[in-house]
Amino acid sequence: MRPSAVDTDERPFVLVWEVTQACELACEHCRADAQPRRHPDELTTAEGKELLDAAADFGDGQLVVLSGGDPLARDDLVDLVEYGTELGLRMTLTPSGTGSLTPEVIADLADAGLQRMALSLDGASAESHDAFRGEAGSFEQTVAAAETAREAGLPLQINTTVCDTTVDELPALRDRVADLGAVLWSVFFLVPVGRGRVLDPVPPERAERVMEWLHEVSDEARFGVKTTEAPHYRRVGIQRARDGGDAAGASGPGSGAPGDGTAAPDADAIGRRAGIRAGDGFAFVSHVGEVYPSGFLPESAGDVREDDLVDVYRDADLFESLRDPDGFRGKCGACPFRNVCGGSRSRAYAHTGDPLASDPLCPYVPEGYDGPLPWESAAEPTSAD
Repeated sequence: MRPSAVDTDERPFVLVWEVTQACELACEHCRADAQPRRHPDELTTAEGKELLDAAADFGDGQLVVLSGGDPLARDDLVDLVEYGTELGLRMTLTPSGTGSLTPEVIADLADAGLQRMALSLDGASAESHDAFRGEAGSFEQTVAAAETAREAGLPLQINTTVCDTTVDELPALRDRVADLGAVLWSVFFLVPVGRGRVLDPVPPERAERVMEWLHEVSDEARFGVKTTEAPHYRRVGIQRARDGGDAAGASGPGSGAPGDGTAAPDADAIGRRAGIRAGDGFAFVSHVGEVYPSGFLPESAGDVREDDLVDVYRDADLFESLRDPDGFRGKCGACPFRNVCGGSRSRAYAHTGDPLASDPLCPYVPEGYDGPLPWESAAEPTSAD
């Protein structure tokens, strides 16, 4: 659920800046299609500081995530973290698990004011993780960096991609996350963009069971659990709470079938909207300054070199439409959970070219809905990326 203090019509809860696309790794799922060298038109240090100035205009404590590629490919990274911290921004980082992430670099980042480091583990063993990441030694380097971050007092987040290749690793990965002392496990359900287009997602029914299991993990674990590009995790949680901890409902595990007895959520109790999704509580600035609702929804609404970041987020037609779930199409628009879920706008865009279409990963069908189902017409992603 989104913090009540953040009005996401006015500001994003999460602002991601892709500081570079350069990276030593060749991960199978890479959204950025990362390259070995930095792009010549990347935002410069001065332009990056102007971007951080603009981020501070959203208000006190704006959360900024520096991502890539591998942010450590920039030699001004520590300077950018320190500058953002001095502005009152909450600076966080998602580096790649490479040899560049040395104990000295981690110490410098912590001294500069970094508030959290997010590292990716997509396999519970070196064999599975390194195969997915395309680089021998990545698992060992990632685990070593995680342990160093913990010793430096940096809160640790672990990011994991869920797709057909990785889904069976999740129980063992849960144990890894616990052993590393992470404060949060962020579980990303694949969106077919970038190199991720060649991977197979889990089917909707399997995704539903995974989300039910993640709620069980959340009940028991000492770390938090969140999903990325899977807002129906919130719908699953509401159903589970209604059913006394059983998210399956009256028609069997994860059926989501019409007539399954699912009551509409109490909108007054839950609030007008809850959680964040692309363009609604979330914004992304690319390495060359384009402003997107998400890195997984690469439809530009502006350019920070020419446009005011705050104005783009608040007033661009694309962002405004993504904050209006009553305008969503298909079963997402008809769903009683649209205010608390709304489906992945990025996945809808990847499969149809329409960010307001229905999310094909969600198996839930609203009672009485007899329109088209997204998985019947969106088996393959479009070329719109």
